[in-house]
Amino acid sequence: MKKNLFIFIVLAPLLGILLAGGRVYYSIAMWKYEGPDKEFQVKPGEGFSSINGRLGREELISNTRIFHRYAQINGQMTKFKAGNYIIKSGSNLIDVVNILTSGAGITETVTIPEGKNLFEIAEILEKSEISKKDEFIAIAKDMDFAAELGIPAERLEGYLYPDTYHFAKNTPAKEVAKKMVSTFNAKTKDVDFSTINLSKHEVVIMASLVEKETGASFERPRISGVFHNRLKKRMRIQSDPTTIYGIWERYNGNLRKSDLLEKTPYNTYKISGLPVGPIANPGIEAIQAAIQPEEHSFLYFVSKNDGTHVFSTNLKDHNSAVDYWQKNSRNRKGRSWRDLNKNKDQ
Repeated sequence: MKKNLFIFIVLAPLLGILLAGGRVYYSIAMWKYEGPDKEFQVKPGEGFSSINGRLGREELISNTRIFHRYAQINGQMTKFKAGNYIIKSGSNLIDVVNILTSGAGITETVTIPEGKNLFEIAEILEKSEISKKDEFIAIAKDMDFAAELGIPAERLEGYLYPDTYHFAKNTPAKEVAKKMVSTFNAKTKDVDFSTINLSKHEVVIMASLVEKETGASFERPRISGVFHNRLKKRMRIQSDPTTIYGIWERYNGNLRKSDLLEKTPYNTYKISGLPVGPIANPGIEAIQAAIQPEEHSFLYFVSKNDGTHVFSTNLKDHNSAVDYWQKNSRNRKGRSWRDLNKNKDQ
């Protein structure tokens, strides 16, 4: 009788604990997902309960209650990071937790070229399935968000640094923009903006003009020098790219005389000084060129239709260059960016 009581009171509960512990151990470490490698997305702002439930329904974990308890005990319930992940065949519960909290999810590689504006960047991001075009444009034009990031302007234009990025699909536009501005800050942290008689923001504006006006890196300091010379002489900048930016959202690719006559905060044919803000997003070389312009007497330049320009010190020579390079169709035909290397030594 006493022996049976001992078994009932002591051994039975102990056996139950061992069995329960074995079941928990099996669910955590021994059970493995045996399906094919599967993509799983942790949605931005998604809570643990939703993540846990979806993992259970997709049979990527052994037991939702044990998954909950394991994550809770290990302080990981709030550490799941938004992104797309691959749950590999053979993963156990611990593996799944580590995968979804590591942040090392599937990413899309996207390259933002120098000189693209916020509208063009928005199109690139949408094409890469990273962020919605309209959402990115809205956040990039949000003055309060710009102020939050320390940008003294009405929009983020000029501070969305051109670089190669790795983002998960469907990353919120705000996160993408923050990363690009953070990259701008990192790339320019050693730049001394105090060496020239322009504010930091004006330097970025100038750099954006330089970036848009030439595709030849060796010309950037010279182009910058032209703009600085014109400002010193109180001449208008008269840059087509600034005019185009001012009408960008209705621009059809054809710059008309009426566009040049329309007064906008960006049309440097109609306003004095620099435009109200950057017209594109410059790289570090254009920023350095804006701060360290080439010293010369040039006041004009005209495209040679291959990415390089002819520079002039007076209007007469400039008009002659325009006649030769722009009004003479033979000098436009067949020229391309491949001629850049040929022109470096000219």
